[in-house]
Amino acid sequence: MRLTYILAVAATVMALDLVPATASATPGEGVAGETLAEARIGDKDYILTRITIAPGGTTGWHYHDGEPYGIITEGTLTHYASDCAIDGIYNAGDTLIEPSGSGYVHMARNLGSVPMVLLALFVNPVGSPLSHDVPPPNCAQSP
Repeated sequence: MRLTYILAVAATVMALDLVPATASATPGEGVAGETLAEARIGDKDYILTRITIAPGGTTGWHYHDGEPYGIITEGTLTHYASDCAIDGIYNAGDTLIEPSGSGYVHMARNLGSVPMVLLALFVNPVGSPLSHDVPPPNCAQSP
């Protein structure tokens, strides 16, 4: 059901008169982002991206103003909650939805030996960045 919803929203956004854009730098290490399409509908920005994380790469700790909807197309993504516990491991074909707001700080890593590729649709308040970098939580800091 989630995959159908994600693909339907992505198809709707892609069907609009869109201008491809260049992605800005993604926080973390070994992460590359590419914006595939953007549209503004009402008070929301819809941004379709392809995010690749190299083996050993990380997004760094961050949160989102809007909700990202994603599907892993290659590799495996390991997702960490703000208490540093793994709250999800996603493989190719799996979908994920992340809550929005500064109360949902998280980080993702590619612990595998092949690149992880995620197609993500960000549904953001108009003008919001894709993410906000934050300092690591206490559990992630060295003693």
